[in-house]
Amino acid sequence: MVFRCTRRVRKTIRLETEETGTTFEENAALKARAVHDLAHRCVIADDSGLEVEALGGEPGLYSARYKGLETEHERRMAVLKGLEGKDNRNARFVTCICFIDEKGQEHLFSGTWNGVIAEEEEGTNGFGYDPIFISEDGNGKTTASMPLSFKEKYSHRAKAVRGLIAYLQSR
Repeated sequence: MVFRCTRRVRKTIRLETEETGTTFEENAALKARAVHDLAHRCVIADDSGLEVEALGGEPGLYSARYKGLETEHERRMAVLKGLEGKDNRNARFVTCICFIDEKGQEHLFSGTWNGVIAEEEEGTNGFGYDPIFISEDGNGKTTASMPLSFKEKYSHRAKAVRGLIAYLQSR
């Protein structure tokens, strides 16, 4: 991970944080704490992934490193292969944001985005599993086929960020 901290001098912090948590919440908090321990400032970190019902929740916490595969395309193909012959294609994206405030207190904000896995890749917008994820709001199109404004309105990250913004505005 690379973080940019700006005060009078721009400083880049290179930090490897092992994601040893068993939930998205735990991993988001681990990453936030690691930066907070160095910077002693307010910190926002997140963890997110795709959970597919028929695959027992995989790729889940391992979405970015699913089955040890190198590329996003390979990971998407592994999901599609795992669903061959299965009727249940239900899936959801999950995000958890951890905000550590100026007092060092942790606050968690989560968002989910339900949908199904497509039969094949479609679209070039987005990244990760977007070319195979059809959201409940997507009228049968993958999220990679939709404009960025669609994701900014409906996605798991958008939902979690709205929770964070509401909290910050209420302080």
